[in-house]
Amino acid sequence: MITYYAYPKCTTCRKAKKWLDQNGIAYNEINIAEAPPSQEQIREIYTKSGVELKKFFNTSGLKYRALGLKDKLKDMPEEEQLALLASDGMLIKRPLAWSGEKATLGFKEEEFENTWK
Repeated sequence: MITYYAYPKCTTCRKAKKWLDQNGIAYNEINIAEAPPSQEQIREIYTKSGVELKKFFNTSGLKYRALGLKDKLKDMPEEEQLALLASDGMLIKRPLAWSGEKATLGFKEEEFENTWK
């Protein structure tokens, strides 16, 4: 079963959810704004996924821009980045789908096909 972190108003999240439903993929949906993954969960997902930590940030989000993270992230220690991601789900690129071994960030149909089918 996939843990599916999404924001209900996000059109990309809705497209990904529709794809999961159409392909019969079981998931537990969590509102990323109300219950973001903990720092430990993000660390585990980041470590096992092999994806760069900076890719976990929602670079088009209002919060990301308001905090000026574009310039700050390159010099920010990893633990501080993990804590920042855990502090606000709107900073995390969404949807975030996680199986305990594999993860996807955002929605690209081909990536979902390769990862979740």
